Formats: sequence, C-alpha cells, structure tokens
Amino acid sequence: MATKPVNPKTPFAEKKPVARKRLQPIDREKLIVEEAIKFFAEVGFEGRTRDLAKRIGVTQPLLYRYFPNKESLIERVYQEVYLGRLKPEWTSLIMDRSLPLSERLLEFYTKYQNAVSNYEWVRIFMFSGLKSVGINERYLAVLEERILRPICTELRAEQGFPDILQVPISTEEMELVWSLHGQFFYRAVRKWIYNLPAPDDVSEILRYDIDCYLEMAPRLLEKRFVNIK
Repeated sequence: MATKPVNPKTPFAEKKPVARKRLQPIDREKLIVEEAIKFFAEVGFEGRTRDLAKRIGVTQPLLYRYFPNKESLIERVYQEVYLGRLKPEWTSLIMDRSLPLSERLLEFYTKYQNAVSNYEWVRIFMFSGLKSVGINERYLAVLEERILRPICTELRAEQGFPDILQVPISTEEMELVWSLHGQFFYRAVRKWIYNLPAPDDVSEILRYDIDCYLEMAPRLLEKRFVNIK
C-alpha cells in the first residue's frame, strides 16, 4: 500500500504523537517546549493545547502542571526562540571599533542569519503578528535597543558625526537601519512563508546590503549635520 506523502509546506502535519516515556520533570518540560515550538510554527496560535498534548503523548492536565495556561507556554516559546537566540555578545561585536564597521556588520548578520533564519523562527513570528500575542512588539523593541541603535551609534562614530547623546537618532536614520535589517528578514519570509527559492549562501548578498547601507546612510547624516560639524 502506498504511503501518504508529507506536504513539504507543513513538515509536521503528519507527525504522529510522541510515544510517552517516563521522564524526569526537567526533561518533560524540555520536550513540551520543543514540541510547542514545532506546533505553533505549523498551525499558529489558534492551535489548542489539547491537540499539542495529544501530539506529545501526554494528557492536557499534565501539560498544565508545567505551564498553567496557554499564555505561559507562549511566553516560554518567546524566551526560547527569540530572546534565547539574540546573543548579548552581538552588541559588543557591533561596537568593537578595532574593526571597520562593514566587517562588524557582515560578521553580525552572518551569525544572526545562522541563528534565526529557519522555519520555526519565521513562521512563529508571522503568526504572532497576525494573532497579536505580543511577541513581535517585544522582540523588535529589544532588537532596536541591542542591535539597531548601536549600529546607528557606530556609523556616526566612524563618520565623525555627533554622538546620539548629543543629537538623538532621527526617524530617517532609524528607517535606514530598519531597511538594512528588513532585507535580511524578507529573504527569510520569501523562503519560509512564500515557499519561493532563496539562496543558501547569502554571504555576498549580505555584503551588498551592508555596502548599500554604508553608502546611503552617511549621505543622510552629512545633510543633517552640515551645520553642526
């Protein structure tokens, strides 16, 4: 008898429940979180915890021993998938003035892509925005503080423009750095949401994105600070 093919667009759709094993509480909790990440990436936040429990091979009351409600489970997914992959040392990398800013940005975005450009990260992020569960707003605020504002700070330092403590970052500056970051994110969406081809090796594309940003952003700053320098 022919087996039913798995739809590549929903790689977990045909997954059978995990066989229940006797696990230590810490291992059981880890399993629940891992399966919740896969579950929400596949079906979105409309997915029911009873269906998740069935997939894992546990009862819903047992799942609630670890996570008393769906919101607490979503919060743990946010911590694991988003904050857990946004490394603190990346801010230090961006602000390391022993290297040209172009090299710092290329190294950062290469590491960032390796950490987050995957099925689960992208799909959960999109489902979160549609459902308004708060992941997007919180994560983007952290991203702006740890990554985007430091990029603006370092660009000014490299170009010899006033520090952001002297002159606050303008809306135009922030839009430019969001555009840089957005190009990376769009490629991930194209692959994991639109199911369109995307290059596996994007090192040269990242370099092109960064070069464009570093060419355009100083022009904006020069016009802004022409009367300040």
